[in-house]
Amino acid sequence: TLIGVYVTLGRYDVVEIFEAPDDEVAIEILMKLQRHGAEQTETLRAFTREEAEDIVKRL
Repeated sequence: TLIGVYVTLGRYDVVEIFEAPDDEVAIEILMKLQRHGAEQTETLRAFTREEAEDIVKRL
């Protein structure tokens, strides 16, 4: 699901935020983008505050 597309100043000209059901689908989407001419991508796995708190509790 595409969350948003932003024109940015700085390291990247455009940032696209999307949500995938799992990491395998995410990498498939990224590979298709690169195959169709995306010059460079950087993947950042994001966690909600609640997810991060749950991870920290398990430490």
